Amino acid sequence: MAKAKTKPKAPEPTTVLTGVDFVKFVNWESSDDFYLYEMGRYACIPGYSFERTVSQRCILHFVISGKGSLVLDGVTHEVHAGQAFLIPDGCHAFYQADRADPWSYLWLHIGGPKLPDVFRRAGLSEKCPVFTPAKRWDKIKSLLEDILKHYDREYYCIGNLYKIFDYMMEYSVNKEDNTVDSSLLYVKNVIGYIKLKYSDPIKVETIAYAFGLNRSYLTRLFKDATGYTMQQYLLIYRMKVAMQMLKEGDKNVQDIALAVGYGDSFTFSKAFKRHFGHSPSYYRGIMEENETL
Repeated sequence: MAKAKTKPKAPEPTTVLTGVDFVKFVNWESSDDFYLYEMGRYACIPGYSFERTVSQRCILHFVISGKGSLVLDGVTHEVHAGQAFLIPDGCHAFYQADRADPWSYLWLHIGGPKLPDVFRRAGLSEKCPVFTPAKRWDKIKSLLEDILKHYDREYYCIGNLYKIFDYMMEYSVNKEDNTVDSSLLYVKNVIGYIKLKYSDPIKVETIAYAFGLNRSYLTRLFKDATGYTMQQYLLIYRMKVAMQMLKEGDKNVQDIALAVGYGDSFTFSKAFKRHFGHSPSYYRGIMEENETL
């Protein structure tokens, strides 16, 4: 009796990153505006696909050659060389290289309180995640390659990031007009207030009162504009100032704690370790050890 023919199995979706030829994890948060966590370059095989949800950060992919598609919240967007696509915070994304002309791209894993403003002005959003430059793509590509080339120089790379975002805001075909949103002025003023008053024991209620706004209303404005709560932004700013003091000065931990708005060194040390993963004393020791090498 002849054996019944078995139906061949469908090929498994590609999940191995065989096209990766560069990736660096840097975790840079020194800037007050933009953070850079990871960078890399993929030359994808035909049909290569990836699925992910990004939390509290964003990813920008700049397509250097080829083409592919992005599915963001159920909507498909076709992307080709000379464009970039955004995976925003909290969005579920699936993207796949074309089978005949697979894309290669450079990507940046980024964050920071100024990103929402950049994306808004460049016309990027969940509904419109594809960036198309009217011109200057060659400049953007050159800056991206320069970042990968100098991946070990934080301020150099962040400086290039500012330039890339400037080109994106200035030359996007979906560029937003320059109408000033009054709510963003409140947010900018709050950021300025925090940078001025971070050493004081300020609270959200204090900030809202200073601007004559309802606490809930201001909290929502700030979160929508920056992606951070005011408490989170205050904490991040205090930790960056404290890190610089530990690196550059000779103040003891107690003095630094008071200088960045903490009433005692114990509470400050707990917050520092929770944020950076190690204590202030350990961080200072590492910095001093590196200086002697």
